[in-house]
Amino acid sequence: MPPAHAVTWRNGFKSAFWIANVLELFERFAFYGSKAVLAVYLANTIGLGAQTAGSLAGLYSGLIFSLPIIAGTFVDRYGFRRTLMACFAMFSLGYFLIGLGGMSAGQGLVQALGKTGYITSVLVLTAIGGSLIKPCIVGTVAKTSHPDVKALGYSIYYTLVNFGGAVGPILALQVREGLGIEYVLVMSSLVSLLLLLGTFLFFKEPEVEPIGGNPRTLGQVFRDMLLVFGNFRFISFLVIFSGFWIMFWQIFYSFPFYVTDVLQFPRFELMETIDAWTIILVGVPMTALVKKWRPITAMTLGFALASFSWLIVAGSPTVMAAIVGIALFAFGEATQAPRFYEYVAGLAPKDQVGTFMGFAFLPVAIGSFVGGPLGGWLVQHYLRDTMNPAMMWYIVAAVGFVSTALMLLYNKFFAPREAS
Repeated sequence: MPPAHAVTWRNGFKSAFWIANVLELFERFAFYGSKAVLAVYLANTIGLGAQTAGSLAGLYSGLIFSLPIIAGTFVDRYGFRRTLMACFAMFSLGYFLIGLGGMSAGQGLVQALGKTGYITSVLVLTAIGGSLIKPCIVGTVAKTSHPDVKALGYSIYYTLVNFGGAVGPILALQVREGLGIEYVLVMSSLVSLLLLLGTFLFFKEPEVEPIGGNPRTLGQVFRDMLLVFGNFRFISFLVIFSGFWIMFWQIFYSFPFYVTDVLQFPRFELMETIDAWTIILVGVPMTALVKKWRPITAMTLGFALASFSWLIVAGSPTVMAAIVGIALFAFGEATQAPRFYEYVAGLAPKDQVGTFMGFAFLPVAIGSFVGGPLGGWLVQHYLRDTMNPAMMWYIVAAVGFVSTALMLLYNKFFAPREAS
């Protein structure tokens, strides 16, 4: 039994930590529920077609994962509580307007702006709101966790994120089958509205110890961006690594169409959850397994597994092959993820590691910006114009294998010795 003064999960977190994580869990239900159906909804219900739907879905997620660079300045200036309330307010309005576009009540507004113009506008609005949540929740976890249990705090946070990714699409399936696909967005809007109310009633601004200097301004953020983007060695690795996320985003951008059109499995949301459930099951053991590996070894194996997974999907147009393929992709993700940030930290200049690590998540955004249009093109050319679904996955696998080769070449010729 630990001594009375020991810090454990029972006494190592302030109440705001648990409130923030409950808010995050339900926000992830809303986000991944809407994300699961977004590409299909835009293509079929709104009538944009697969190509445009993929591009807009990619733009949406790309903005959500890139704008937090700027959004952090609003947290510094206005605090966690007010920023979080703004996030949920914009999420609620944005989700509702996206869903409205698929209802008869919203057709006048859609026709006035045009389908593409209307959907682009409301997706950008929703993405701006969504970009605010990451710095709020992650910042709250950091501020409300005792140093002795801070690692556990982040583990709890990421576990809830993955759980939301696994359950959100299942909830979306129930709403889609019961009410209609547009009501998945309306339900996400309602959840966000309740989260806004919950934040107002229960979330208290975490106490922040005073620090020297002024909060970061937008000017400082843009100076940091110029500094990071001007470092060719650092930014080129992030671009290479985005190949993994180009593959990942196909689970949401092209895979659902393959599941419904080729596999004739209408409940495509269930197939989208395989990655998240596998990560939940194997994430901890895989982290322990690769803990002592060289970062480049873990990342290379993870890339190779993820790339090979699409060959399994291509090789047999069956539901079982698709399940095995996506599960193997998740194994690859769990293999490379624990060592990625360690490797990237070794690429940054020693006196600017903090600044550079603030941009380490850019591959996720780049992968979405590229993966969305690619996914739409794959569906249009290999499922609609012709019926050659295997070629879709051969191309996705090729993206992965080329990225793996480029990463190995980069590690050999460009990476500093401490990183490799």
